Amino acid sequence: MTLKQLNIAAGIIRNSGKEIFITQRDASSHMAGFWEFPGGKIEAGETPEQAVIRELQEEVGIEAKAPVLLKTLEHRFPDRIIMLYFFLVEEWQGEPYGKEGQPKRWVKQSELKAEEFPPANEAVVSALKNNEF
Repeated sequence: MTLKQLNIAAGIIRNSGKEIFITQRDASSHMAGFWEFPGGKIEAGETPEQAVIRELQEEVGIEAKAPVLLKTLEHRFPDRIIMLYFFLVEEWQGEPYGKEGQPKRWVKQSELKAEEFPPANEAVVSALKNNEF
């Protein structure tokens, strides 16, 4: 059986108060109910950076400026392999909100909880919480 391969770009939106903007995954999605860094699938012909800029506009209504790639991780599930590209976004235009009606919140970077995120995000959440980024 060939596993499905997905490439995902995620934006870690951090304000000047060291708070991170997160959204909750839809009940009908894979990993439903977990909190996440907004983002989505990288389309054919798109770079990860182009994808994160597009996805943040579509999902949370901001125009990301100069996202910085922090980490790339591969995570294997029984039915799929996900390559995640995590970008730090500290400059943007607009105010982030749940454009698709999804719950959202700002969380102090030091108060992020890895267990609230999908397992693939654990290393990044831990690094943020420990102030490594």
